[in-house]
Amino acid sequence: MKPRTTRVLNAGLIGLTIVAYLGLLFAIAFFGDRRAEQQRSIISNPYIYSLSIAVYCTAWTFFGSVGYAAQNGVGFLPIYLGPTLMAALWWFVLRKIIRISRKQRITSIADFIGSRYGKSARLTGLVTIIAVIGILPYISLQLKAISNSVLIVQQYPQLMLPAGAHEVPLWEDTAFYVALLLAAFTILFGTRHIDVTERHEGMVAAIAFESVVKLLAFLAVGVFVTFVVFEGPVDIFNRAAQQAELAALWTMDSLPGGYARWFSTTLIAMCAVLFLPRQFQVAVVENVNDEHLRKASWLFPLYLLLINLFVMPLALGGLLLFGNSGVDPDTYVLTIPMAQGAQWLTLLVFIGGVSAATGMVIVATIALATMISNELILPLLLRNRLQEQPLHSGDMTRLVLQIRRGSILIILMLAFLYFRLIGESYALVTIGLVSFVAAAQFAPAILIGIYWKGATRAGALAGLSSGFAIWAYTLMLPSFAKSGWLPLSFVEQGLFGIEFLKPYALFGLTELDPITHAVFWSLPVNIFLLVTVSLRSSASVIEKVQAKAFVDAFMDAEPGRGRIDVWRGTVTVAALQSLVGRFTGNEAAEQAFRRFARERGFDFDQQSIAEPHTHLVSYGERLIAGVIGAASARVMISTLYKGQTLNIDDVMDILDETSQVVEYSHQLEQKTRQYEVATAKLKAANDRLKELDRMKDDFVSTVSHELRTPLTSIRAFSEILLSEPDLAVEQRAEFLQIIVDEAQRLTRLINNVLDLAKIDAGKIQWKIEDNDLKQVINDATKAVYQLYQERDIGLSLSLPEAPVSAAFDRDRIQQVIINLLSNAAKFCAEHEGQVQVRLNPEQGGLVLCVEDNGPGIAPAFHRSLFDKFQQVEDEQQGKPKGSGLGLAICKGIIEHHGGKIWLESAPGQGSRFYIRLPTNPRGR
Repeated sequence: MKPRTTRVLNAGLIGLTIVAYLGLLFAIAFFGDRRAEQQRSIISNPYIYSLSIAVYCTAWTFFGSVGYAAQNGVGFLPIYLGPTLMAALWWFVLRKIIRISRKQRITSIADFIGSRYGKSARLTGLVTIIAVIGILPYISLQLKAISNSVLIVQQYPQLMLPAGAHEVPLWEDTAFYVALLLAAFTILFGTRHIDVTERHEGMVAAIAFESVVKLLAFLAVGVFVTFVVFEGPVDIFNRAAQQAELAALWTMDSLPGGYARWFSTTLIAMCAVLFLPRQFQVAVVENVNDEHLRKASWLFPLYLLLINLFVMPLALGGLLLFGNSGVDPDTYVLTIPMAQGAQWLTLLVFIGGVSAATGMVIVATIALATMISNELILPLLLRNRLQEQPLHSGDMTRLVLQIRRGSILIILMLAFLYFRLIGESYALVTIGLVSFVAAAQFAPAILIGIYWKGATRAGALAGLSSGFAIWAYTLMLPSFAKSGWLPLSFVEQGLFGIEFLKPYALFGLTELDPITHAVFWSLPVNIFLLVTVSLRSSASVIEKVQAKAFVDAFMDAEPGRGRIDVWRGTVTVAALQSLVGRFTGNEAAEQAFRRFARERGFDFDQQSIAEPHTHLVSYGERLIAGVIGAASARVMISTLYKGQTLNIDDVMDILDETSQVVEYSHQLEQKTRQYEVATAKLKAANDRLKELDRMKDDFVSTVSHELRTPLTSIRAFSEILLSEPDLAVEQRAEFLQIIVDEAQRLTRLINNVLDLAKIDAGKIQWKIEDNDLKQVINDATKAVYQLYQERDIGLSLSLPEAPVSAAFDRDRIQQVIINLLSNAAKFCAEHEGQVQVRLNPEQGGLVLCVEDNGPGIAPAFHRSLFDKFQQVEDEQQGKPKGSGLGLAICKGIIEHHGGKIWLESAPGQGSRFYIRLPTNPRGR
């Protein structure tokens, strides 16, 4: 099929397409932000969340995978196999990271690592440097892809590859204007909020849309090449099989490095999908609900499968069509439809490639700008200002935003510079793998840190520094040598001509490809030093506090609860709120403090000092950390305790926790608190013993009173029967019946006493399992049927039609219901007595009501009915006749299930006993 001669894809249309597409993204992002402001989030959806994580698929995937497959066959698969394997672990790993980040108000991956290891400014700065240097090549890859795509499409219908970037003047370089355009877009929608823990909902919506566009574009060109240009996948593979070099592409022999490369690529891809700054941003910082991980763990792998479905057909199709004509395999996705004259498909593929590249650039740049601002620039700026002027007045929000926006521009200009100087020396995939190995260096510090409390800041610094140094020596510096910026002898002969220091054959290891070689040395050394240095170093107080918070992230139900507050001294609420307002804005700070007071029942008008046990200071620190990061936030909070004249040496002491005096005072204060708590517990235990002694006497008195009554009746009527042998048969039978009834009553009392004793001692064997409460109620009514018949009492049931399932001890709950029905019969009206049983499911529980139309009980005596230590004998109106022990047992049983039993009644209005049972009791 020959290309058409009519040229539709001119420079004007291409430029208009780019502007229109970015305008559409702008509109989507604007709409997303507006909906967020109206509390009607459009990203609170597992499908949107999964599509945003698909920012993993960049221009590397869209263009580079086909180019890589054309050279190395199925070797491209580990790049996507790794994330698929990691997705299976998300519910255990990523969910914990999300939970920690939400509690700690984490702003970036650097902030996460720094916070784990004692909110260390030195560590966050190191992570930021590694991230920026490691990811700049990846951003330059995207600029290279967009620039090349524009230049190739502009030549339509001719297939002309663009000249090298170094051969084009700066003002004519498309990549330069692309970088400026992306910088403007990122600044518009990446720096709208001062608090970076607030989600960029508009940006996330735009990224999700881009994921759909690039997927549809790739599938469209895949279907076109496979079923239009060729006659299906079978046709492509049959033609390729006729050429030996093409047939080898779907075997393991085609992969450079063999199985070792396969394993290393899979490993770093597993790390990259979580620990690349852009992936951490969308998967963790932008997460709305960690429950979305349930769907994302299979939706994201499905997305990877679909976008790689036509990689091999496209690669083989390009090789069959172009052969050795010089067409770069990285451009096959674009050049095949161009060669076939499919103009509109070419335009769609061009848009898809732009989507793949811009999505990565926007998110990665926002993440890196946040780190540069919070972990590098602001700490230096704040340290200088601490010596010059107080930090408790004025507004810092505008300054923070300006720093963040300037950082975005600097990052993109540095990426463009890397593209101009080095990017032309490598294929797309190779550049991406270099960044993957850099991101993998974060994995040990994070994964070991969230599961092992023994990991220390010194260990993390040693591991990260060594891993980064090896990465730079074995991958980054050789790229400069290949581009002519360093002597090539550095690669061929080693540093200073020492053969053992060759960057691609370190210490004589020559059997591995460069990527596997770098992974082999950097990650094991990183892990080894992290563990060994941690074992040999001691952690500071703040490190121990943070280690516990990270490792035990799922143990605290709420942020701030169970937290150890390491700040000492006093600070006023007004001063703390004023400091927070400097960074978040005064209105936002006031709202946050009101919310804190409302949730914890504080009154700031009466409590002007932010005491440590209230955790208000830590709360304020987390609010500031959401803007400038944990390390800088710690410096700011320290000014409230150290005073406005805090100098730089004091700041460094607080940040690094190296002052033994401060650490000793913290430990002494904790010991003092522990002593006070132990003393309070001892006093409470003594008071409890006295109360138990009194309750024992009351209990014995109550039990003896309850048992004395039937025993007296049995003894009296037995004596009458023995002393009066001539009694009439009818009267003798009546007295015998009384003795039998009283004996049964005595038996019930003894059983009640035993049950109460077992409940109090915790010796009852509970059998908590799923049961149908409706069926239990029916069984209980059958047990009292004869009693109700004898007393001519009506019994009606109002139960749901469907079974009502809950977890409880069937026999014990049935015992409670029978007791309530028996009491209702006893207190029911003498004539036309009516008892009604109602069951209503509620959120998180079930409510059962037993109502009678008896004389009612005065509210003053409601509580005494359930108290086993009360004796109630007075028969005046509204006061029950002897409470007995049955209701006390009911109370014990219901409370063991985590439920509640209560009475609503008044004289003349009948009685209503209520039981509320949770659907999942604590006793289970």
